[in-house]
Amino acid sequence: MTLRTGHLGLNVTDLDRSLAFYRDVLGFALLAEGKEEDRRYAFLGDGDTLVLTLWQQAAAPYDESRAGLHHLAFQADSVERVRAYETALREYGVEFAYDGVVAHAEGAGSGGIFFFDPDGTRLEISVPSGAEGAPAPHESAPTCGFF
Repeated sequence: MTLRTGHLGLNVTDLDRSLAFYRDVLGFALLAEGKEEDRRYAFLGDGDTLVLTLWQQAAAPYDESRAGLHHLAFQADSVERVRAYETALREYGVEFAYDGVVAHAEGAGSGGIFFFDPDGTRLEISVPSGAEGAPAPHESAPTCGFF
């Protein structure tokens, strides 16, 4: 049996704030929303395909020292598209782990941008090729593993 990722679910502290980020900045479409006080959620997608669910269930922001999600990575069609996301994210005031597009490893053609959502969840937007010549923040370790 081969499994594929169906969709991802993130616990968030403030659904309205996270929804604005993932919908308005990253461009996901709102497919459905639960508005009951103790059961707030948002289903986000690409067209009709569910990609991400946000659940207002967290009492505190993301904690990288706890077991669980390390980071959430999205793949773009081109390095130019990654740079367009970078511009939009900078205009929104997002915190970045590295400056600009960086390679996944020294000499790699794959790479992207690494940043944090409103709850501090680590995010990546990358491409499998097109980042040739971009710097690698770590000489001997994968960029996406250490931010």
